[in-house]
Amino acid sequence: MASLFVACGSGSSNKGDAFYNDGQYKEAIVAYTSYLKNKPNNVKVLYNKGRAHEELDDFQKAEESFKEALKQDANNTQILLSLSNLYHNNDKPELALMYADNAVSVSGAPAMAYFLKARSMHKLGNVKEALREYNTAIKMSPTNGQAYYYRGMLYAATDNIGNACKDFKAAVKNDYQPANESIKKYCR
Repeated sequence: MASLFVACGSGSSNKGDAFYNDGQYKEAIVAYTSYLKNKPNNVKVLYNKGRAHEELDDFQKAEESFKEALKQDANNTQILLSLSNLYHNNDKPELALMYADNAVSVSGAPAMAYFLKARSMHKLGNVKEALREYNTAIKMSPTNGQAYYYRGMLYAATDNIGNACKDFKAAVKNDYQPANESIKKYCR
């Protein structure tokens, strides 16, 4: 899922972006930190610093950078989604849901907001609400193979194998290959 979140501000003049794009995340953090000494409220740089920390699996520092960026721009869906994803990946579904829900409430929210909200609800066992949000995410982005896959997993968990298999096949059709294992497991 990390590939869905592209670093903001790749056209900015600071050196951090070049390091980030080359996969040199420690160097990017140093450059971003230096840049922030002169412009401490630069949302894009704060966000990118959080992404670099996330790439290094430093959950706490990524969280701090994202939250600092969010203080500067409370309705930035990219930051809200990154926080939701960060909490989801660190098994904190309640917090993941809170940030996804905040992203959904922003006018023009992307399909990813609904997908992350669905994933959080799914993990929390809210089947009906998760299904509704998966449906919305798929309606908004009908080529999101990952959304089909997880909706299929929700169907499988509720013994709706027919719909699960349809979704697993749609996931594969939309380039989400992990669904092949679920097809082998559930669809005979």
